[in-house]
Amino acid sequence: MKNVIYYITVGMALMTAAACSKVDNYAAPDQTLRGRIIDAGTGKNVPGEVSGENGTGTRIELRELSWSDNPTPLYLATMQDGTYNNTKIFAGHYRISADGAFVPLVQTGANPVDKSKEVDIQGGITEVDFTVEPFLRIEWVGEPVLNANGTVSVQFIVTRGTNDPNYQLNVTDINLYVNRLPYVGSNANSFDPRYSTRVAYTGTNGNNLLGQTLTFTTSGGALPDKRDWFVRVAARTTFPNLGRPYNYNEVKKVSIP
Repeated sequence: MKNVIYYITVGMALMTAAACSKVDNYAAPDQTLRGRIIDAGTGKNVPGEVSGENGTGTRIELRELSWSDNPTPLYLATMQDGTYNNTKIFAGHYRISADGAFVPLVQTGANPVDKSKEVDIQGGITEVDFTVEPFLRIEWVGEPVLNANGTVSVQFIVTRGTNDPNYQLNVTDINLYVNRLPYVGSNANSFDPRYSTRVAYTGTNGNNLLGQTLTFTTSGGALPDKRDWFVRVAARTTFPNLGRPYNYNEVKKVSIP
């Protein structure tokens, strides 16, 4: 009886191992998908913050159409310079779009818009760019200035990035973010709250600042010396999607002697 039980147990184990080997016999994803988020008005990249499915920056949405007409979306992270690059994509036929602080590429309603793209991801590297209209455009004026008291002042201009009145919403926040690392944004680990200056606006008060040269100075007294700091400006409107994403300008380095 013991021998029978032994052989049954061994047989079941072998069957289980064989079944597992068949299920796990798929090639690993080896395709690269990369591209840029381009400002329609300037031809430059649209800066954002490092983001993914749950972030507040730009995200890339993939829907694989190879097996289904209504697949579950997959979201890819983007980088703060307005680019994205993912090297672990399965080959296939996809519909690709992007979401962020810009006029939506896909809109429903009375006047639907669909600027998503259908592409075949295969052959190693596939590049897909998106040209968008950012809600706001933030441009540096000159370089950051180290003041005598150890604070840093910056100048910049915020303007509308779209002429679409449906997306010229009220400006609610303009922030100067400061961080020890070159990754600077609104996420909790991307700015130092001791030195960052954040200003909220109600109603149309923020709109009145558009087109003006604004000066913001770091908060909290002198920045610690003998190190590099990184700064950038962010602004956003009442647009509700994706946690109300910010528009940004480029990161600048400030070296404290």
